Amino acid sequence: MKLSFRHLFILVAIFLSQTFRIKAQNVPKRPNILFIAVDDLRPELGAYGKSYTYTPNLDQFASKSSVFQNHFVTVPTCGASRYSMLVGKLPKSKGDLSNMAAVNNISNKPESERPKTFVQDLRENGFYTVGIGKLSHHPDGYVYEYDEPKSNQLELPGTWDEMLFDSGKWGTGHNAFFGYADGSNRTGMNKQVKPYESADVDDMGYPDGLTAELGIEKLSELKERKEPFFLGVGFFKPHLPFTAPKKYWDLYEESEIPLAPFAAIPEGSAAASLITSGEFNQYALGEEKAGLDHAVSNEYARKIRHAYLASVSYVDAQIGKVLDELEKQGLAENTIVVIWGDHGWHLGDDLVWGKHTLFDWALQSVLMIKTPDGKGNYINQIVSTVDIAPTLLELAGVKPSEKLDGESLVDLMKNPKLQSWRNTAYSYFNQGNSVRTSEYRLTRYYRSNGPEYELYDQISDPNETNNIAGPQLESLPKLKKLLEKGNTGIFEK
Repeated sequence: MKLSFRHLFILVAIFLSQTFRIKAQNVPKRPNILFIAVDDLRPELGAYGKSYTYTPNLDQFASKSSVFQNHFVTVPTCGASRYSMLVGKLPKSKGDLSNMAAVNNISNKPESERPKTFVQDLRENGFYTVGIGKLSHHPDGYVYEYDEPKSNQLELPGTWDEMLFDSGKWGTGHNAFFGYADGSNRTGMNKQVKPYESADVDDMGYPDGLTAELGIEKLSELKERKEPFFLGVGFFKPHLPFTAPKKYWDLYEESEIPLAPFAAIPEGSAAASLITSGEFNQYALGEEKAGLDHAVSNEYARKIRHAYLASVSYVDAQIGKVLDELEKQGLAENTIVVIWGDHGWHLGDDLVWGKHTLFDWALQSVLMIKTPDGKGNYINQIVSTVDIAPTLLELAGVKPSEKLDGESLVDLMKNPKLQSWRNTAYSYFNQGNSVRTSEYRLTRYYRSNGPEYELYDQISDPNETNNIAGPQLESLPKLKKLLEKGNTGIFEK
């Protein structure tokens, strides 16, 4: 039987369609990404060896993740740390150290002059991108002052397909960020408030409960989309004020909460290397004020540490809800999940109650990454916040559109003992550049009387109690060269 041209054409078309269908089935589906940012979260979790902290959801997540035990941020302040993470670059100017870094470098610039965030790279390569809550500096992703109504100016134009936030009874993102259970906020109360609160309310009584619910709703919607998604969810706690429902306070016996291991100025350090806890002290109704010339009472120190831990347990529960929904929607098997703290926080350590220093207490934070096919492991090597962007781009199969300062962590996640890993992290603030290695932290401060160095032995003195710079520094020329390698010239301009 002779085939007509029409029959032959149909047979060829069927063959080609089946071939392409088989090929399409063999192409792996690109993974989704769930990125959870937590404000002021130092490694105060059970998964990081803090057995007194009640964090069951984060601890369970850690058991299936790569847990970076030595992750350090580039800048110990919210907006600048987040900006550096999003663009994958070290600070290059004093403006990059400001909470307004993203506003000044992205939002206020014409499109042709803006650095791209790694989320924008994902978006331009087929990802649907959604932000909820505090992912850059401003709590809802829009640019306006604390006491102003919400504006329509996005902090990260070009990054999001959707930028969402539920401000609830607080009205605006900024009000919610500093909010109390009765709907009041620090700004509206003219700072006549305490730095903590334990209200007998459910999880929705504070803003992070609303953020979790919004994340849950959005996951069910994103499941129906054909393209991969990037969902960023930013939680406020444990940022000041340390507010959480009473049931999370009740998880702890205050008298059993450990105090700071070293509540004094490090020997040989300058007071200028620390801060006077201004952010903490502005809560006018706090029972005691902190200062570098005295320690607060043990009773009050435990009260504030209790408040911080309650806030951590509260946000742990909210994160657990979002992770449970990811499983419920059947999305976990193809979703990369990152949990990241934007910096640490001194809880009375070095007489400081706050961030804004170049000590480990302020620079070390939580970083955990879970891949669908990954197994839980602990990684002790030193990593930096700028390593997050290249890591997620590689896992997503997207090439960065700009040169990044970080390195992908993918190989390190596969082999935690990778010999070729850089094993250093650079940080910048308070007129100083700092480098962290597995053995030392070396910081150079640019002061009016000339450069001053501080050197801490991380093996024998992990709490950084004794500055050993001086003769010992001269015996470590490679370390000084390593510090200079990370000098981006910020304080020399």
